[in-house]
Amino acid sequence: MKLLLSTLIITISVFSANAQWQQSIGSENLDVQSLLTTEEYDFFGGATGAYRSSDESATFTFANSGNDSNGPTRGFTSDEMYIYTCTSQGVFRSADHGENWIPKSDGISQGLSHGMISSGEDLFLSTLSGVFHSNDHGDNWTSAGMSGIDCRSICIMQDSILFVGTQGSGVYKSTDAGLNWTAVNNGLTSTNFRAIQAEGATVFAGGQNGTGVYRSTDFGENWTLLTNGIASSSYRGFASNNSIVLAGSTSNGVFYSLDNGDSWTQITDGLLDLNVFDIELNNNYIIAATHTQGVFRFPLSDIFTSEVIEKQLNPNRNLLKVVDLLGRETSFKPNISLIYIYDDGSVEKKMTLE
Repeated sequence: MKLLLSTLIITISVFSANAQWQQSIGSENLDVQSLLTTEEYDFFGGATGAYRSSDESATFTFANSGNDSNGPTRGFTSDEMYIYTCTSQGVFRSADHGENWIPKSDGISQGLSHGMISSGEDLFLSTLSGVFHSNDHGDNWTSAGMSGIDCRSICIMQDSILFVGTQGSGVYKSTDAGLNWTAVNNGLTSTNFRAIQAEGATVFAGGQNGTGVYRSTDFGENWTLLTNGIASSSYRGFASNNSIVLAGSTSNGVFYSLDNGDSWTQITDGLLDLNVFDIELNNNYIIAATHTQGVFRFPLSDIFTSEVIEKQLNPNRNLLKVVDLLGRETSFKPNISLIYIYDDGSVEKKMTLE
């Protein structure tokens, strides 16, 4: 039987060679250590406090009223009601998108904190002497374990699995909201982890100088040092969504991966300081926080240009499954790039706009 063939136009994504970072006005020459994006605003924090942008990080203005004015703002998180900062003086909360902040550290025995996350109504804070938990929007905090351990980074996987990166003790995991913790260091050659990020079923952890970015695809049970296109360095920040993973190095700028960390591309043109302390994503830009030169943004559209290829495909093929760009099986979703895998071995990357 003769098969009828049809012609499909496929677009292949390639990096734009003319892409450059753009410095955010209002952040010049500042020591920036943390970033947050919400639906309405972008925020950065650092040695001089908190700042806010309403134009996707093109410009920032000081937004530190009531926030820690004595030490750096080291982290942000948000929930449906509030924005939170973690600082050298504990936690602060804003109900008006950063216009005003109030202290919210009752129950926290160590004010110097380095990272925080939210999951539903739960907040978790990593400090120099352990992890703390709040389930009432920061009004009250209780110990969530790791007592006496210097915890420098924290993330949550699939809304229930906590990971903490420490200074000197590697990575720990909890599956019961911090009641119990287990060291998960198989494959790690670093003991210091200043950044950790979960995306889907994958965890990325940034090790100390001389190591680099580690990846676990089995809930932290085993780790692999990634080396394909990414430098050996210390890493302080990660960001990710369904399409891209980003890593911020303390000496080599920013790297991105479109295949869940299998390979990486460095982007540094226009970045005036290659010591990157945090990375974030808004709808249209990658945002980088640098140690001495403030905030920079990079258009996501410059990651991709279109190259058109004609290919003959079998019209009688059957769809086997649909996966997202991180390889996770999913159902159809509009406005998101998905990969369609067929029984004749062909693969399509498509986005349906609605």
